[in-house]
Amino acid sequence: MQVVFTDGSPASVAELHEALRGALDGGETLLPLDPRSPRAESLREAMAPGEPVEPDTAVIIPTSGSTGEAKGVLLSASALLASARATHSRLGGPGRWLLATPANYVGGLQVLTRAQLAGAAPTTLDIAEGFRPDAFAAATRDLVGAPGPHSEGPYYTALVPTQLARLLAAGPEAVEAAAAYDAIVLGGARLDDELARRAADAGVHAVSSYGMSETASGCVYDGFPLEGVSVRLGEGDRIELSGATLTHGYRLRPDLTAKAFTADGWLSTNDVGSFHDDGSLVVLGRIDDMLNTGGVKVPAAGVEAALTAHSQVRAACVVALPDVEWGERIAAVIVPEPAVPESADPASGDEAPGDRPPPQARGDLDEELRALVRERLGRAAVPKLLRYVPELPLIGPGKVDRAAVRAVFED
Repeated sequence: MQVVFTDGSPASVAELHEALRGALDGGETLLPLDPRSPRAESLREAMAPGEPVEPDTAVIIPTSGSTGEAKGVLLSASALLASARATHSRLGGPGRWLLATPANYVGGLQVLTRAQLAGAAPTTLDIAEGFRPDAFAAATRDLVGAPGPHSEGPYYTALVPTQLARLLAAGPEAVEAAAAYDAIVLGGARLDDELARRAADAGVHAVSSYGMSETASGCVYDGFPLEGVSVRLGEGDRIELSGATLTHGYRLRPDLTAKAFTADGWLSTNDVGSFHDDGSLVVLGRIDDMLNTGGVKVPAAGVEAALTAHSQVRAACVVALPDVEWGERIAAVIVPEPAVPESADPASGDEAPGDRPPPQARGDLDEELRALVRERLGRAAVPKLLRYVPELPLIGPGKVDRAAVRAVFED
């Protein structure tokens, strides 16, 4: 097993890309880690790099929630390449890719896989110090202007919704850069309707993806599975998946592997879904994020979608808190849209750091948000508690740390 540490810098990504190339060609199994993570060393130890690796494993993606134990998702070269081929087939053929998310996660790693499959070296956005819209615009110019294969496109990148929102709010240069891509694949978190609308209005082709490490990245695009992937709903409307992109198990955990798959070999996810009349999949949220208040089941994702539909809300996270009367009460943490100071040019996207005063009384905003939820989902879904924060706490690219969100209400 080859352990490669990558911190988001182009040099570290280049080292990882070379190791991935070898792993996909039948070489040493790759374990990517971010050295900046406080859990990097414990994750490395949990993956037991000195022990023999399970057969047919090209890459191990370590995952863990904010309170869960570490798991190592085993991915074969065939699963990674099947995912990359299916993505190109859906988007419009092989092209040039910009890597703008952490490469130690499966979404970033798949960008490198797709670039290798396309025969065009990826352009890497330096995110060692974080994501910056101006740097994204500069990297996009490099991607489009470089000679070599697919110099005329198509051009692709993969982002999390928070990154897209920042690009759309950063001014004309960043928006123009985002619109230069034939497709921007959005993963890591739900793409809410309001952000999708803003992207479309700006001429940005955003593709919503659903997937996980166990599916070698996104395997359902805009509600429809990629070629070779099948979706069904199991007991309790649990989403189940099958196809060539699936993991073949968990590192040194045959017990978890057996639990993850149904008797007929489908991956049983922790998500609940439904189907539209046109057959497209709707992801309602995680099973453990379904809220039960007063005997009524409420999808947290549905409440979040209603809240973020308000023009003054950038992001929201909804959790359940214990309640003697209701069993669970619904609580929401809100990230308000920043106000543009009077001295700034609204068209430029300039804003004073930390300026977030709501353009209306906070109590009025509370009532408008509750009314939105009531109108869309009914009275039972209305949050009983609302808190405002500058940013949502994260445990990965676009993944909200819900335990940290619950802690907001312990004050």
